[in-house]
Amino acid sequence: MTRHKSTVAEFLSKNYDWFFAEFNEKLLSSSNYVTARQAIKLLGEMLLDRSNSGVMTRYVSSKDNLIVPMNLLRDKSRSIQIEAFHVFKLFAANENKPSEIGTILMTNKSKILRLLGALKLEKEDEQFEADKTEVIKLIAALSL
Repeated sequence: MTRHKSTVAEFLSKNYDWFFAEFNEKLLSSSNYVTARQAIKLLGEMLLDRSNSGVMTRYVSSKDNLIVPMNLLRDKSRSIQIEAFHVFKLFAANENKPSEIGTILMTNKSKILRLLGALKLEKEDEQFEADKTEVIKLIAALSL
């Protein structure tokens, strides 16, 4: 899925509803650590790939999709939390977010800020810290 980008982009566009319903339910919500970690990592890679920009825009416009990385930010595994952050930041940074996503983010603002504030890497990563700082600013700025 990460090597044949144009084929995957075409597949995801044509099978979006089916694919992400199954992906979210069976892989991202798995109780198996390896499955959940690899699934959230793959999702982040797919959404951040330029060839999937249309799929990414559609994905980050769904409140059902937002709930998945928000729940994974609370996972006991720091690795899963980090990977979930990379997906979550796409929702926060979306300038054209639907009102229902903005409402969910505002409603959970204090919890999100607490989770993000506690999110740390074992080794220093300037890009991660910059992304985290930007997302914290975006969430903190949300208002009714």
